[in-house]
Amino acid sequence: MKIYTEIPEIKPITPLLDKVNFPTDLRSFSSHELKQLADELREFLLYSVGISGGHLGSGLGVVELTVVLHYLFNTPEDNLVWDVGHQAYPHKILTGRKKTIDKIRHKEGLAPFPSRAESQYDVFGVGHSSTSLGAALGMALANKDAVNKKHTIAVIGDGAMTAGMAFEALSHAGHEKPNILFILNDNDMSISENVGGLSNYFSRIWASKLYKGIRKSGSSFLKNLPQAHHLARKVETQMKAMVAPGMIFEELGLNYIGPIDGHNIDELLEVIGNLKEFEGPQFLHIITKKGAGLDAAEVDRIGFHAISKIKPKDSSKNKSPKYQDIFSDWIVDTAKQDQKLIAITPAMREGSGLVKFSKDFPDRYYDVAIAEQHAVTLAAGFACEGKKPIVAIYSTFLQRAYDQLIHDVALQELDVTFALDRAGLVGEDGPTHSGNYDIAYLRCIPNLVIMTPANESETRMMLSTAYNYNGPATVRYPRGTGPKSEIDRGLASLEIGKANLVRKGSDDVIFLNFGSLLHEAIAACENLNLTLIDMRFVKPIDKDILRRFLSKANLFVSLEDGSIAGGAGSSIQEFCAEENIIIKSKLLGIPDKFIDHASREEMIEEVGLTAKQIEETLQQLI
Repeated sequence: MKIYTEIPEIKPITPLLDKVNFPTDLRSFSSHELKQLADELREFLLYSVGISGGHLGSGLGVVELTVVLHYLFNTPEDNLVWDVGHQAYPHKILTGRKKTIDKIRHKEGLAPFPSRAESQYDVFGVGHSSTSLGAALGMALANKDAVNKKHTIAVIGDGAMTAGMAFEALSHAGHEKPNILFILNDNDMSISENVGGLSNYFSRIWASKLYKGIRKSGSSFLKNLPQAHHLARKVETQMKAMVAPGMIFEELGLNYIGPIDGHNIDELLEVIGNLKEFEGPQFLHIITKKGAGLDAAEVDRIGFHAISKIKPKDSSKNKSPKYQDIFSDWIVDTAKQDQKLIAITPAMREGSGLVKFSKDFPDRYYDVAIAEQHAVTLAAGFACEGKKPIVAIYSTFLQRAYDQLIHDVALQELDVTFALDRAGLVGEDGPTHSGNYDIAYLRCIPNLVIMTPANESETRMMLSTAYNYNGPATVRYPRGTGPKSEIDRGLASLEIGKANLVRKGSDDVIFLNFGSLLHEAIAACENLNLTLIDMRFVKPIDKDILRRFLSKANLFVSLEDGSIAGGAGSSIQEFCAEENIIIKSKLLGIPDKFIDHASREEMIEEVGLTAKQIEETLQQLI
């Protein structure tokens, strides 16, 4: 494997990769040529991600594995399922998308993750983690009686293996025993001593065709030794217990092989080539380096998980803080004042802004890995004992813990604060990561306070409001930076359920804003002289201000960075029906469709929520 010291800015020379447009093109290569192809693929990946920006570290780590899988298996007839999809860039390059990979995550470019709509080689759409094993198992079971047998392979990372649903799928696979290959891409460590030597030796034995014959007791020699199978299996079990960390998978009914070096093409070819012929569920454990092949990425695996496109460095010293930075400062300041504060996150320390907190208060910080359901119930347990837990989680990931939110927190009215990052349209990561639905799925839950800050200052105050409220409360805020409002560094709270009259204008049309698009609303309302109210709270809603202004208006317009269906605007319509207020309405927000990846600004424009578009809509209504 070649090692690169920097990301190339000039397109590299790749004679073998140039010949590969689809996997069939590489299946005539020799093992030596496959190694050269892997080097060229890695360099081309570095170059293309440098142009486009995007996920880098995971893809670098699976270059050799990707080459071998497409070489050995008859994709797309055979099913190859990638978990999450961060690691699927090399897969996309080898499956007909090489010429467009530099537009990945851009508007009208390639999707950031495998997408069934994009390619027949993407057999399952992903984005959230830990779904590959269950999906692949469904495919394997669906094809178990087919005349033309398909191979089914799922590649899952060690981080995704921390989710409960991954083990649910493994347990079911051990029960059903279909022909399926699960590959654990373990990149949490460098190649360690147990990859090689005795462990590698036994891994090759267990994955050999000879040993397969011994286990099946199929040869004429073994017919004379009826106990050979049982003896071989007993020895295998004992040796695996000594040299391999895979006994849990054996107990689930899987044949565990590994760990092996995930960057050694010869070893991958031998082991996976043999496992193709095995019957039943196979579990192959490979060790890789995240960021493999780029010096800086191997050292800083977190920093190079994803990168921005290469461009001249910004010399500005006064960069606006991101919303996650607002949260970071607030939680550290609050923790200094209250020893009861506990921070919980499901593997989102960097993204949620908990790095400083984790260093300053390590005894009060809990990263539960990719286990959103557990994160919420863990918080409930803390609250039962008088602690003040804060769950820092992306809006799109809270969806995975909906039952726990209702059953374990809201029903029991427990004092848990939810800091919902990445609410609304998120940009390049696309519909799997956009937090469009939290207002709709939260506001139907009793006992829950829901806040939608409009800027950085309101975000800090609402976090304090949620924390000081004795019960479950959520604060949703978007990805990226805000409108640069002046931030009060104190820990003041707002009155629960109290809206803010931003400007007084015409009494005929009332504009109601929920959340981060207030600056767009202000520009539109000023040009049209409309009354503008920043509602701040979706639940409880400010009924007093609504009665005062809506009872004499002909039209209200609501704006939210969330789904129109079931959203905050719908709550205003419900209020008017309850109060018998006869009024027309126009709800502005995200329409009832998934919005494809683009920049956040392009997404907002696509759904008609820029100031200019809002003003044009209002002019037509008025």
